[in-house]
Amino acid sequence: MNKNVIIDITSYIRHLTKMVIKVSLAMILAVEMLSGSITGVWKGFNSTKAEAADNDTITLRICNWEEYIDEGGWNADETIDLESTDIRGDNSMVDDFAEWYYKTYGKKVNVEYSCLGTNEELYNMLTLGDEYDLICPSEYMFMKLMTEGWLEPFSDEFYDTGIKENYYAKGVSPFIKQTFDNNTINGEPWSKYAAGYMWGVTGIIYNPEDVTKQEASTWKIINNDKFRRMITVKDNVRDTMFAAIGAIKSDKLRSQDFIRQADYTDKLAEEMNDTSKDTVDEVLEYLQQVKDNVYSFETDSGKIDAITGKISAGYQWSGDAVYIMQQAEANDVELNFAIPEECTNMYFDGWAMLKSGINGNSEKKKAAEAFVNFVSMPENAVRNMYYIGYTSVISGGQSPVIYDYLKWNYGLESLMEEDDTISEADAIDYSLGYFFSGVSNDSRYILRTSKAQTEGMLSAQYPTEEVMHRSAIMQYFDNDETARINQMWINVRCFNIHNVPVWVWIAVAAAIVAVIVLRIADVIRHKKI
Repeated sequence: MNKNVIIDITSYIRHLTKMVIKVSLAMILAVEMLSGSITGVWKGFNSTKAEAADNDTITLRICNWEEYIDEGGWNADETIDLESTDIRGDNSMVDDFAEWYYKTYGKKVNVEYSCLGTNEELYNMLTLGDEYDLICPSEYMFMKLMTEGWLEPFSDEFYDTGIKENYYAKGVSPFIKQTFDNNTINGEPWSKYAAGYMWGVTGIIYNPEDVTKQEASTWKIINNDKFRRMITVKDNVRDTMFAAIGAIKSDKLRSQDFIRQADYTDKLAEEMNDTSKDTVDEVLEYLQQVKDNVYSFETDSGKIDAITGKISAGYQWSGDAVYIMQQAEANDVELNFAIPEECTNMYFDGWAMLKSGINGNSEKKKAAEAFVNFVSMPENAVRNMYYIGYTSVISGGQSPVIYDYLKWNYGLESLMEEDDTISEADAIDYSLGYFFSGVSNDSRYILRTSKAQTEGMLSAQYPTEEVMHRSAIMQYFDNDETARINQMWINVRCFNIHNVPVWVWIAVAAAIVAVIVLRIADVIRHKKI
């Protein structure tokens, strides 16, 4: 066969094959297009249904601190059997909220719950573009967010005590409500943009075998060389600066002339929020000395150090102090809590909505406010207090649940049932009317308890009105003030120039001289060459 003929036949076969393939592809494409049209119609129908379903489910993005809400899973013996009701935490608070919201409002809510470790981390995440609907910052951070315009105001309806589901408005402590109403940022009250969650004070947890109550009742203990390497302070600038100011100004703050001023509360807040250059310089010098005296600057390790006896005293938030004393008691170690006589720092964590998250969505805002109300339900406030150890801002309003829980923990009868060494001879009256009803010495809220509790967990969880009279809230600082105190803190934490021994300075100087001599010798040698 001729080679050219073979080539022609081969070419023809190839051409025919290509034609068959093209026709086949065209038929397949036609079928797919037809199928796609039908599928598209079906998908469009289903998509419409899905969108309708999605519209019925509200996605609520919440950011809170780690282990700062009841996660459920309580053991069978953990039921809290109060006079008014029994309380258990079988499911997580978040799951229970979703179920409650659907039953109450007929809408499904999907909670995307996440946690962060610090206020600064939260702020950084927000500036990087992370979006949340509801967050739980500390007081100075929600003050900062208010100042910078991040927050969505709560609705007027949220504070309507006539609405059954408004557990926050009906149950928040009068003392806390007054605090949130009276403190303002740019003329607007905190309560417009924040609702309280947990609150407390700062003080000193101490081992009474090593430290007297008098020694623990002043911020000057942090630099008391009697307790060298036996005390901890907080590893953050705000808390430790507060303690340092209290110590530096101790004589003034404890003087009767200062205390008897008509505007004592305002003057105390001014002194404790003094960020002038002179004061910050003085704080720096003082904390340089403190650094040499303390066992450590800590964030969380101080809990174990106190329980195991590595330290005799430590600066603590009251909520953590309660946890530490509970754990110590379980290990047959006695620890007490003292609140410095100069001043204590009253702190809060509060719920706030973000404009960028709510973004004008009324359903999402309703769900966010409902979450705040749900965790403010007295039974749920008890669950959260039991789980995390901090004190809820909820006093219960007309509900007896919160006060029943207080009696369940610290009432004399309960204490005597648990400890047969406690008797009526140990009894003492502890007035908490200011918190529960807003009336000092309200007879309904005078707790009969033991004297030991007034120096222990009870005093940490529910300080007296007298203690709160000498409390101050550390304010949000502007950029210049923040830069000043941050630089001070860097100087304290990164390098303690006062701690450098003389021999080190001599060695450094000798090394510098040696380098200079060698350099000069090297230059002379090169010139000779």
